[in-house]
Amino acid sequence: MKEVFTFLVGGKAGEGVKKAGSVAAHLFSSMGRHVFQLDDYQSLIKGGHNFSVVSTARRKITSHYAKADLVIAMDKRSYDMHREHLAGDGTMVYNADTVKDAKEGVGVPLLAEAKKYPNPNLRIGVGAVTVLAATIGFGKEELKNLINQEYPRDIENNIAYAMAVYDIVYPKIGGKYSIEKGNAKSPIFSGNVMIALGAAASGLDIYYAYPMTPSTSILHYLAAHDKDLDIVVVHPENEIGVINMAIGSTFSGARVMIGSSGGGFALMQEAFSLAGMVEAPLLCVLSSRPGPSTGVPTYTGQGDLSFAIHQGHGEFPRIVASPGSIEEAFYLAGEMLDLVWRFQTPAILLTEKHLSECSSSVEIDIQKAGWPDALMHKGGEYKRYLDSETGVSPLLFSPSKELIRWNSYEHDELGITTEKPELITKMHDKRRKKGRALTEYLKGMRTVNKYGDKGPIIMTYGSTTMSVLEAVNVGGIEATIVQPKYLEPLPTWELAQFRDKVVVVVEQSAAGQFSSLLKEKAGINAKNVIKKYDGRPFDPIELAGMIKEAMHG
Repeated sequence: MKEVFTFLVGGKAGEGVKKAGSVAAHLFSSMGRHVFQLDDYQSLIKGGHNFSVVSTARRKITSHYAKADLVIAMDKRSYDMHREHLAGDGTMVYNADTVKDAKEGVGVPLLAEAKKYPNPNLRIGVGAVTVLAATIGFGKEELKNLINQEYPRDIENNIAYAMAVYDIVYPKIGGKYSIEKGNAKSPIFSGNVMIALGAAASGLDIYYAYPMTPSTSILHYLAAHDKDLDIVVVHPENEIGVINMAIGSTFSGARVMIGSSGGGFALMQEAFSLAGMVEAPLLCVLSSRPGPSTGVPTYTGQGDLSFAIHQGHGEFPRIVASPGSIEEAFYLAGEMLDLVWRFQTPAILLTEKHLSECSSSVEIDIQKAGWPDALMHKGGEYKRYLDSETGVSPLLFSPSKELIRWNSYEHDELGITTEKPELITKMHDKRRKKGRALTEYLKGMRTVNKYGDKGPIIMTYGSTTMSVLEAVNVGGIEATIVQPKYLEPLPTWELAQFRDKVVVVVEQSAAGQFSSLLKEKAGINAKNVIKKYDGRPFDPIELAGMIKEAMHG
């Protein structure tokens, strides 16, 4: 009995591939098992190749596996492409109506059976789920219940189609795989949904965004649940409108978050600097995909690290942090919402397509969600930019008898424009004090995650942490994994202990941006840097071999 079982389904865009993967994930979850789901799709509305991979185990699992035990190919392209993704003892099931020259596998007339019902091309996704259910020994009643729950439209035809496919498949490979039930009772969420819910649980009032993969599903989710979460969701005309409207909303005291990807954020640079000057508490989600320019819109990468850290022109304190798991995305969104209000400076929650759009079993404690804390004006003459001991000025919002000035020009404490050299110096010093106060505050927080306490040091960040954790597990590697949650300011006070250690860095950047950051800011020189920058996340088995080679090389 395998510890990890992996299911892969591939087909054309519009054939219900992603839905089939999602149903498979919930099927395994209903068995008390943990799951990790990856959806791979091209930047095409119709006709592109899509596939979904679901890996499941009784233990916590933090990555999909590239080699699948069961592959279902809905068309010939899927059959040709995914034959190499079949595990050594795996099973290939293909659509016999579209694959005519198969040299291996089990043919099932998925489309011919679907044509007996309306919308056949949309229905064959039900057939893929049926093949999975039959292969792992689900009975017909269990399958009917699953179809009822997951495919409620046209239920009678869906069930009739599923039963016909089941009767074809079961005599051939029915019950081939024995999947042991577990005790997990964890819901399945994507990273973007966790970011949305984490911010909502911590008091988010308004979300602004213009759609850009892979951040778009935050907008879709919050728009669909705006009334449930009591959040205003706004889709402006472009990214420049997004960030300027968001900054304006903070002037009224609204807790605001925005989201985009690299190209959209490039348009926001000037306004991000505006947020630094006016000291606006603005939380930004930057979900990366490979660049430059349009790049590869629907794939993953970590090439935006330096871009995020140096976002905006001029000198002002910035916060950049990156979640290392889908669960951590929930807590970090709320934590950063608190930090931007506590220190009145813009922040970037930096993630990648891999974490944003992948889904996994999560265990969330809603009681641990934070709530933004802000220094408020308590009376007397109001100075929006009061030069306090920490550099953080009290806030005041309308309606008020006091005059409130937010100014994008350099200004004095009242917010009045100035060009006087002594006042320019004073405000720069004020913002620098705020940066130092932020660093001191972070020293009292958990800014670095550490897994294990023996063996060589593996340093990574963001979604790559999930791949490294699974690789170490499956590879039986004894190591200490170090993941800085915060990247700006980098927690050098925590990382200093690793300066003279043997360190291997794992990242998804062609230039090695993370290893360069560690060297520049923390004085850590990596023995080896494992890099992958083809738009695809690491496979844990392959990565385990690369880590072993890097450790002993």
